[in-house]
Amino acid sequence: MKSLRQELWFDIPARRGFINITPDVEDLVKKSGVREGLCLVNAMHITASVFINDDELGLHEDYEKWLEKLAPFNPSGDVYHHNRTGEDNADAHMKRQIMGREVVVAITAGRLDFGPWEQIFYGEFDGHRRKRALVKIIGE
Repeated sequence: MKSLRQELWFDIPARRGFINITPDVEDLVKKSGVREGLCLVNAMHITASVFINDDELGLHEDYEKWLEKLAPFNPSGDVYHHNRTGEDNADAHMKRQIMGREVVVAITAGRLDFGPWEQIFYGEFDGHRRKRALVKIIGE
């Protein structure tokens, strides 16, 4: 069995943002030499996410609005107990929980086996610092 482990690093200058990492993951699948297997991609930080969806700007804007309604940014600590500890990112933890930690995609004939329009995204909910995602590929 073959395997490859690689970290992708991100430095999002804003508090929140989405990056399409599909091309990076596709390159790693090729590099791995795996023809049939699985590819795991997971955020290595508790205020970031990895998810699959359509690469459409309107959808990303909808995510921003929807997530802010579900878990609004409120650094004062009057809404979130976590922010009373000196942190200001309780909303980011909750946004990550909603969007998910990781994705697993099948590899078939040496390619990511996606449905129509599917792409892999890194979602950042507490930016301004360097973070990473892990890509782990296994198979034959």
